[in-house]
Amino acid sequence: TRKRSKSSAVNVDAEPETPSRVTRSKTPSKAKVVKETTPRKKLVDDENFRKESSESDEDTSNKSAAQERGSHAHHEEIHYEFGGPIGALGVIVGLPVVIYMLYFLCNDQVCMRNPLSFDWTAFFAQIDLNNFFSREATIMYLGWMAFSMVLERVLPGEYVEGTILPNTTNKRLGYTMSGHLQFWVSLIAAVYAIPLVITTTDADSWLQNVYQIQGFAPVRLELIYDHYVQLITISVVFTTIMSFYLYLSSFKEGAQLAKGGNTGNAVYDFFIGRELNPRIGNLDLKEFCELRPGLIGWLIINLGMCTKQYLNRQALTGTGSISLSMLLVTALQGFYVWDALYMEKALLTTMDITTDGFGFMLCFGDMAWVPFIYSLQTRYLVDHDPSLPAWQVVIIVVLQLLGYYIFRSSNSQKDAFRTNPDGPEVAHLEFLQTKRGTKLLTSGWWGAARKINYTGDWLVTLSWCLLCGFDSPLPYFQALYFAILLIHRAIRDDETCAEKYGADWDEYKRLVPDWFIPGVI
Repeated sequence: TRKRSKSSAVNVDAEPETPSRVTRSKTPSKAKVVKETTPRKKLVDDENFRKESSESDEDTSNKSAAQERGSHAHHEEIHYEFGGPIGALGVIVGLPVVIYMLYFLCNDQVCMRNPLSFDWTAFFAQIDLNNFFSREATIMYLGWMAFSMVLERVLPGEYVEGTILPNTTNKRLGYTMSGHLQFWVSLIAAVYAIPLVITTTDADSWLQNVYQIQGFAPVRLELIYDHYVQLITISVVFTTIMSFYLYLSSFKEGAQLAKGGNTGNAVYDFFIGRELNPRIGNLDLKEFCELRPGLIGWLIINLGMCTKQYLNRQALTGTGSISLSMLLVTALQGFYVWDALYMEKALLTTMDITTDGFGFMLCFGDMAWVPFIYSLQTRYLVDHDPSLPAWQVVIIVVLQLLGYYIFRSSNSQKDAFRTNPDGPEVAHLEFLQTKRGTKLLTSGWWGAARKINYTGDWLVTLSWCLLCGFDSPLPYFQALYFAILLIHRAIRDDETCAEKYGADWDEYKRLVPDWFIPGVI
């Protein structure tokens, strides 16, 4: 470790941007890596292999050695995650069940307070398969997806290039950073965007029976609450169909496959994602789905829950209102979504974009798991608001601000060092120079803990749950799930960096021994 010195290198491999927004679309699982050795064809070029085998004719032992080297080259370790194909299948089947379970465990009819005394008879009595589908929900979901796609295509934004693609010399993909603008356009449209269409009836006018738009009416956002289960269903169906498309299209000629996504096992590859950056023309499907329909959709769902709570109170008391907990959860989560879209360029350096393939894991996570799991708190508050005292709310808000400060400032420090390591705000930082030529930060936020940004992100999530009080454990599912996700992500990244840096990574872990909380974890 040495003090910062002038260098032209700007690549630093401090932990990529936290998976919040991005990896919150990831599915949870305890880390488990199963190593198998399986023959894989075409790992080396046949012509090169023949050349190696015949380079020396001096004796048969040299030939045998060359053939043995070629034989070993045709074997490559396959690293399975999530328990391999069986685990992947379990996740594919299990995650939709989890979303449904969380709804039926707490709604306007029943709500689990104590798991030991919960009325399971009432739980099963409310489940009616006829209520899982509706035409209205299908139109709402597909309409939202189409609207999000149109905005992505037509809105202007800064053109930027991503990181260099793996196994290429200098190839980069281009992206239009219009997500922040799409956030505001979507928000305005969701609040007041239903056209009032009329026809002229003046017999003396040549415009008789011509359709005209007289104005715009508010969107009935409370319908999101009323069709919540049906919206879950269409999201599961849509993302599953899209995942099949992603898997089948990855076999087209020239598709760049993600590392770990081409194991040869159809179930596992379908889940983890074969193709790295699937595109339709210049539309990057993975980048689009990561931030736009699911993440902004999460905020729209929250607004629907606010509307429903307001109308419910209006029906009971004659005066509509929104509780302080509902207002804060919606505002804080809305700020979180805004931050993700405002910092859209940071997404391009995350593991989701640079490393992971786009399959069921990310597709379902982005457009089904995120909007319906992350809106759990606001849906709970519609019918079960805890009416927290002001002093508790103040403490929770302080915790939220602390978590956000850690999360954003640590990531900003990393991004500033990557962009310009000689900049005045990062020139004082110490780093470990690796044999690869890159640098690992060993001071500042990244000298405190290797995943300090994860800690801040989790505190933010915990604060949302705390605003729901303690009457039921269900609002805390998100904090539990996110902790598992971050731990799994940390272990996964540690394995990747150990393979990437070798002994340098061991030295880095000696210098920065803690993962999440300095001196504790």
